[in-house]
Amino acid sequence: MERNPKPVRMWIITCLLFILGQATENDRDFKMCGAWRHGSASRNLKYDLKTGCKEIEISANESTLSIQGSITAKCTQSSSINLKSNPLQNQSQFCVFWEPLLDLLIMQVNGKNHTLCRPNGLQGTCCTDLSPGDQETAALYGIVNGSIQGDTISYDVMEKYTFRGDTINCKKKFCDEASKKPCGANMIEEVVMKSNERGRVELPCAQSTVIEMKEGFTGLNFTLPAPRTLASNMIPSVYLPSCLKSKSRSTSKVVCTYYKDKALFQGGSSDAVLLDDIVGLSVENESIKNLSEPVRIRFHHSPLPTNHSRRCVSWDTRQYIEVNWTYDGCETVEIHDRETECSCNHLTYFAILVQVEQKATVRHLKALTFITAVGCAVSLVSCLVLFYWLCKRRGKKTQISLVHRGLVVAIFLLCLFFILAGALANVGDEIVCKITGSLLHYALLSTLCWMAMEVFHTFLLIRKVFNSTLPPWIFYLGGFGLPVLLVGILLLIGDIYGKRSIVPSDDVNNTYHMCWMLQNEKSLLAHYIINVGLLAVVVSSGSVMLFVVVSEIRNRPDWKKIHVAFLSIWGLTCLFGTTWSLGFLDFGPLSEAILFLFCIINSLQGFFLMLRYYALEQMKKKDRSISDGSSSGSSKQHMLQTHEKSLKKVW
Repeated sequence: MERNPKPVRMWIITCLLFILGQATENDRDFKMCGAWRHGSASRNLKYDLKTGCKEIEISANESTLSIQGSITAKCTQSSSINLKSNPLQNQSQFCVFWEPLLDLLIMQVNGKNHTLCRPNGLQGTCCTDLSPGDQETAALYGIVNGSIQGDTISYDVMEKYTFRGDTINCKKKFCDEASKKPCGANMIEEVVMKSNERGRVELPCAQSTVIEMKEGFTGLNFTLPAPRTLASNMIPSVYLPSCLKSKSRSTSKVVCTYYKDKALFQGGSSDAVLLDDIVGLSVENESIKNLSEPVRIRFHHSPLPTNHSRRCVSWDTRQYIEVNWTYDGCETVEIHDRETECSCNHLTYFAILVQVEQKATVRHLKALTFITAVGCAVSLVSCLVLFYWLCKRRGKKTQISLVHRGLVVAIFLLCLFFILAGALANVGDEIVCKITGSLLHYALLSTLCWMAMEVFHTFLLIRKVFNSTLPPWIFYLGGFGLPVLLVGILLLIGDIYGKRSIVPSDDVNNTYHMCWMLQNEKSLLAHYIINVGLLAVVVSSGSVMLFVVVSEIRNRPDWKKIHVAFLSIWGLTCLFGTTWSLGFLDFGPLSEAILFLFCIINSLQGFFLMLRYYALEQMKKKDRSISDGSSSGSSKQHMLQTHEKSLKKVW
C-alpha cells in the first residue's frame, strides 16, 4: 500500500497541535513563557526541584532566572547553569514546559532547551492542573509579558510567579483525555516514545513496549504487553520481519502498543464493528511501507456467528484528522474460528473488522451450487446422446438439424465449463482462471446466440413455404463467431476475467470461488451491456415466436391432447430460451423459489431437449404413413403440405 510520509507526518503534527493548543486549566502540558529583563553582566539559570505537589515558583532578577518548588513525582534536582551573556542584550525570551505524565521539565532560554528533569517513565500519580497563585511585582528587572499557554497573565514587570497544582491519577486522566480526541491513539504513542522506556509501559487504556532493533536483527516473534487480568491465550502476538530494520541506522526503535479501548479510534464504517483488540506498530522517525516480508499480527477472539465476516483493517492516516479504516495492504488469514492473523506490508494501527450487515451475499449458495452441478452433469450426458441422434437421423444436412446441433454443442460447452470454473478456481493459478472464465463466458454467449438462431430459423420455417436457402456459415457465424468477437474485445480491454469470490449469506466465512467475470466497474458494465442485453433480446424474441407458433398449431387435432400441448409448449420454451426469463424475476416474496427454478430448469436444459427430441420422434413414427400418403395433388395442395411439414418440424 503506497503511503506518502509527508501527509502522515503532517497528520501527526496537526493532531499534536490540536491537543497542545487548547488553553484550558486542565491541559496535560504546562507552558509558561515570558521575557526576562536582566542586566548586562553574567547570567545564570538556577533550579531547585523536589517531589510533591505544593507549588512551583518562577522568578527572575538582574542576573538569575530561577525555578523552584515541589511538583515532581520522582525528580529531585538542584543546580545552576551559566548562560551565555551578550552585553548588548538586556532581555531574553524563555519558556517553561512541564509534562507531569512523564515527569519532564524543560526550561528554554533564547531558543536553547535545558532539560531540568528528564523523562522518568509514565507516572501513576502526578502533579498537574497548575493554576496561577501569588505574584510579586518588580521595579526594573524581572519577567515581562508573562503568559500561560499563550494567554497573557500580566504585561507588567514581575519578580515572581507562583503556580499551585493538584495530585491526580495521571494515567487515568490521560486516557480519558485521549479518548475524547480524534487522534487519541497518536497521543499515547507519542508519550510512549518520549518516555524513553525499553520495558513495559502500562496505561488503563493501553499497554506498550519499545523494542530495539540492532545490527544483525533477524526478526522477532513476541506476545504484546497486556493487562494482567487478561488471559494469556487471548493476548495478540506479533512477528516483526528482519526487513523492518533500516540499513542506514545502527539501531531502530519499534513502538508496539496494545489497545483495549475502541474509543481511541473514533469513526469508521457504520455497517461494521471493530473487535476489542487493536494493535499499533510504528518505527521511531520512519514511515514504513511496502515491506518485502509482511508483519504478522495474530488476534484471538470469541467465535463469530456464521453470518458474520471478519477482515483485517488498518488505520489510514492519509485522511489527516478523519479516521478511515481500510482493507488495503493487509491480507486476512483465518487460522480457525477463534484466531485470525493479519499479514500487512506497512505499519500503523491494525484491527479486525466484523461485517454485521452483508450486502453482497447469495442466498442458499451451497444448495444452488449442488443443484446446478448435478443438472449440468445430467445435461452433459444428454447433449452427447442428442448430438449422436441428430447426426444419425435421416436428412441430417438440413438446416433444422444444423441449428439443433449448434445449440446442443453450445449447451454442452456451457455445462462443461461451469463445472470446470468452480474446480479450477481452487487449484489453478490466475492465468488458468482467467482463461476458464473467458471460455465460460463464451459458452454462455454461444448458447444465447444459438437460441436466437433457433428463433430466426423457426421464423423462416413458418413465414416461408419452402425451406430457407441461407448458407450454413451464416448460422455458424451468428452462433459461434459473434461470441468469439465479444469475448475477444473484453480480453483486449483486460481486467474482466479471473477468480470471483461469492459469499453465501448463511456462512460468510465459507466463500465459494469461481472462474468468471471479476467484481469491478468494467466487468459490471460488460455484464449489463452484453449478458443482460443479449438475454433480453433472446427472451423477448423467443416469447414472441412462441406465441406465433402456438397460434399456428393450436388448431391441429393432436393439440387437443393435453400431453401433446404441454410437450409442444415446454419444448419450444426450452428451445427458444424463454426459461432464462426467470433471471429477471428474482425479486419479491417468491424470489427464492424463482431462484431455485432458474437453476433447476436451465441446468437441465440439455436433458429437456433430449426428451423433446425423443418424444417427437416417437410421434412422427406413428403418423409417418399418413404424411407419406398425401404426396399427390394440385400445386396449392402441395404448398399446404409443405407448410404442414414445416410446422411439424417446429413442433
